[in-house]
Amino acid sequence: MSQTTDVFSLRASDFGDFLWGAATAAYQIEGAATADGKGPSVWDDFSRRKKIKRGETGDVACDHYARMESDVDLMRALALQAYRFSISWPRVLPSGRLRDGVNARGLDFYRRLAEKLLAAGIRPFATLFHWDLPLALERAGGWLNRDTASHFADYAALLAQKLGDLIKDWIVLNEPLMFTLLGYGVGYFPPGKAGWNKFLGASHHALLAQGRAARAMTAERTDLNTGTTISTLAGYVAKDTTRNHAALARHDAFFNRLYVDPVFGRGYPVADLPALARIERWMQPGDAQEIEFPFRFLGINHYSRKIVRPAWWMPYVHFFERPTARHAERTAMGWEVHPEGLHQILKKFAAYPEIAALYITENGAAYPDHVAPDGAIHDAERKRYIQAYLAEALRAMREGVNLRGYFVWSLFDNLEWRAGYDKRFGIVHVDFATLKRTPKDSALWYRDFIHGARK
Repeated sequence: MSQTTDVFSLRASDFGDFLWGAATAAYQIEGAATADGKGPSVWDDFSRRKKIKRGETGDVACDHYARMESDVDLMRALALQAYRFSISWPRVLPSGRLRDGVNARGLDFYRRLAEKLLAAGIRPFATLFHWDLPLALERAGGWLNRDTASHFADYAALLAQKLGDLIKDWIVLNEPLMFTLLGYGVGYFPPGKAGWNKFLGASHHALLAQGRAARAMTAERTDLNTGTTISTLAGYVAKDTTRNHAALARHDAFFNRLYVDPVFGRGYPVADLPALARIERWMQPGDAQEIEFPFRFLGINHYSRKIVRPAWWMPYVHFFERPTARHAERTAMGWEVHPEGLHQILKKFAAYPEIAALYITENGAAYPDHVAPDGAIHDAERKRYIQAYLAEALRAMREGVNLRGYFVWSLFDNLEWRAGYDKRFGIVHVDFATLKRTPKDSALWYRDFIHGARK
């Protein structure tokens, strides 16, 4: 924990002109998997094939598609200043291809959501892609097919044209490492493919898609605040040796910089991770220029840290993540609680002169919450987690980091991808039998904390 910021005296007003929000993702909360003309996504298909724990699906999830208006009322009651959500690509373009037609009812849902948010005084931040690739595109090769980048640009241009008058803040991709590595590198996420070369191809095409999409949106409207979001891991050496520091540099190149450096004109970090050189087989002339884009902000998703040591038996990356101490505090996901890691990551990317501003677009924790006899959820661990990480964010700001806002993950308990519904990240409890929403103690604290920023 920070030695310079007292968690217990933390005030929202200390952050100055700052944006306080919460985040969700379409597949995890919307439900309505086949309603109103929505096409199937890779996650719909994955769940049908019983790949999610206990055979669970996102067919209903939090039923946000049907309960959107009351959910926004709840956001307003919790004093949220911003809401980060994702738009379901197959809900808007059922086949993923603009030429096959737009689903007007799906597009209308997001327009109504944006209107409702703005009427409630909540600033909408929309993510274009949070992992739910249209199934039709996956069957044509998915992120291994270069054409996907062009279809994504068409989708982005459509959203800028149809929603850009209401939504000014856009995030193009959410955590490209996760859907490329887990989907095409190790096969744990859909489409369930595996291989280093597949991972590199999917990564390159995702970055190409991101660059094309950002340009397409800018061509439609010049008044958009466009950024992108990456997953991050704070890293520490197991021993203070040259070999350990080299391993940490490879770890950093892989987990933190792979989807940042080429976007901001630095190229792929091959010098620190030579195995990335194989990505050249997927590149065509002009790709580096298409990938590079002057985003107005970089979103940081951050949860934990790793201790790294060299491991030449590990293919390609040649590093190994050593287990942390047994006594270390961990969340229900098994992730170590290490607030100082957020400070490390913020300082790292603040040192890039090409990056104009930072947002923390996800930070939070899953714990095994229990409903008390009085109906309340006393999630003291989650509240402490958020407070400790916010203290480190404030420390970074006091050291000159241009941090503009914080989005807690997640607003609601939801479908935690392959882990199903028992990993609860929400500050709002969802009873998945009745779909009743109950703000947890962490949500009530966050509400009062945000109110303090307005005094």
